[in-house]
Amino acid sequence: MTRFDPSGPLQGNLHPPPDKSVSHRAALIGAMAEGPTRITGYLDSADTRATLRAVSAVGAEVREGDADDHGGLFVEVEGVGLRGPRPAEIDVGNAGTLLRLMPGWLAGQAREEWVLDGDESIRRRPVDRIAEPLGRMGADVEARDGRLPPLRVRGSLLRGIDYEMPVASAQVKSCVLLAGLLADGTTTVTEPFWTRDHTERLLAAAGADIRRDGARITVAPTERLEAGDVPVPGDFSSAAFFLTGALIVQDSEVSLREVGINRARIGLLSILSRMGVEMGGAHESDRAVSIEEIREPGPEPIARLNVRAATLRGVEVTAEDVPAAIDELPLVALLGSFAEGETVVSGAAELRAKESDRIAGIVEGLSALGAEIEARPDGFAVRGTGALRGGTIEARGDHRLAMVGAIAGLASREGVEVEDFESVEVSYPGFERDLRSLLG
Repeated sequence: MTRFDPSGPLQGNLHPPPDKSVSHRAALIGAMAEGPTRITGYLDSADTRATLRAVSAVGAEVREGDADDHGGLFVEVEGVGLRGPRPAEIDVGNAGTLLRLMPGWLAGQAREEWVLDGDESIRRRPVDRIAEPLGRMGADVEARDGRLPPLRVRGSLLRGIDYEMPVASAQVKSCVLLAGLLADGTTTVTEPFWTRDHTERLLAAAGADIRRDGARITVAPTERLEAGDVPVPGDFSSAAFFLTGALIVQDSEVSLREVGINRARIGLLSILSRMGVEMGGAHESDRAVSIEEIREPGPEPIARLNVRAATLRGVEVTAEDVPAAIDELPLVALLGSFAEGETVVSGAAELRAKESDRIAGIVEGLSALGAEIEARPDGFAVRGTGALRGGTIEARGDHRLAMVGAIAGLASREGVEVEDFESVEVSYPGFERDLRSLLG
């Protein structure tokens, strides 16, 4: 159990760790490519190491350099090519992204077989949403009870399809697009709301024929990929914890450097704007959040985010907001506890299928700390009281709930003890060190 006591203001500069979503995809597409893929700033965490082990298991050669000060590695992946993975049993650990993306590539191989399995948590995470479109493409996939890992994939001849996604999901979209690279004919995915597009950006940079027309993304069969150099931006989802802390701890002022600002990832900023947080650019440093030094060193844009404490008001978050803020919704619950009025999140049933049931986890966790919050079938409602008492929060093996508990402790009256805090190793092993560096 790790304790986080009420603090003074958060002050200083921080470079958040590399983006987990981009790291997973860079290694996977590097394995699918021909020749070396040089990844700068690959996240060194339990989840992303599972992806390196997975691509090694199917024949890719992985070479690691030294880690930098921000949790990033230099990783070179010598790919096996689109049609070169060897059969293997793959342990995905707790990495849901790996579990849902890699089968898209494997499903289009010729007459080989793979089994993907993981830890106790991953065995509760449904895979039927990838199995259904892959089956329509002609894939031979088999899941426990028709919907749960382990997932068995037997290589088959695939055909391109037009797939309208019933629920917005970047992981399902990515799986279908990867399968489309190996299909006969074009594959088109139509998404109900724009979801994170890291896969599309990386595939385009590697030479795939992929294009977007509004809500439709189309990929053509591809003979080869060549990924080359891939810089990984700082993870906005990790930065969001410090952003939240700076907003709710009085007199805080924090600068977050080299943060990825892919528009499909920064939905929290839109939500914050509606909560009354003033947003500005490089010449508007008086705003609570200013975005400066915007650059595009690779497929993903990055920037510096300067954040100051602010007064918040309640907000309504709907299904349209969810895809670009899915990982930050537990933080919206925490922010809502400090806002004036009620904050309601709906259209977020996807949260029940994360590392834990995050709706139940955040409602029970914040309730234990004194928040006035209730669960809804597809979200939650929290009435802002301007404060939290403190207490004990159970992370349920979920790295994001553990980090929410830590930030809540800083802003609480009595402090917070986080049970199972070690779950942060999944995405952010250096989180506690970085957080305490902002406390002086």
